[in-house]
Amino acid sequence: MDVTLSLEINIMGDHMDHSIEYLNKALNAIRAGKASPSMIESVMVEYYGTPTPINQVGTIAVLDARTLTVSPWERKLIPTIERAIRDANLGFNPASDGEMVRIPIPSLTEDRRKSLTKQARGEGEGAKVSIRNHRHNTLGALRKLKNEGVSEDEIKKAEAKVEEITKEFIRKVDEILKIKEHEIMTV
Repeated sequence: MDVTLSLEINIMGDHMDHSIEYLNKALNAIRAGKASPSMIESVMVEYYGTPTPINQVGTIAVLDARTLTVSPWERKLIPTIERAIRDANLGFNPASDGEMVRIPIPSLTEDRRKSLTKQARGEGEGAKVSIRNHRHNTLGALRKLKNEGVSEDEIKKAEAKVEEITKEFIRKVDEILKIKEHEIMTV
């Protein structure tokens, strides 16, 4: 296969890998009933007048399967951290003991589980759209190479390879979603 064609296909693969990575990050932020630091990493805390990610003002830890803790580097931030977590509308009710903020993770209701599953599917569909867009862009680039003297047979082989790679990435998204949905719906 022509070097330029291989390069285009490799670039597409890299972009599709990024789509999968983004999907994994988005799905990790969706809580599935057990405690995970990624559940509160999006929370912004007011730190000396600047909104700052919570993981930059303290240490987030998993105490047990149903409890997260935040140990701030400055004790005076405890009330600010509690307020930020409540204001983030994540459904958590933090409490402090003077040293750290404890965040009990409530059990999910059936309706909430269905809602989270729907949210996960939405993220998965977004990843699939991104993957298809990368395929579309790569096919366009391959067609341009046809005008630059690359043989039609080479272009056809490259297009077939692009389709094969795209199907593989779509299959990965489906597998990731299946695992996450099972995790969410497990009581």
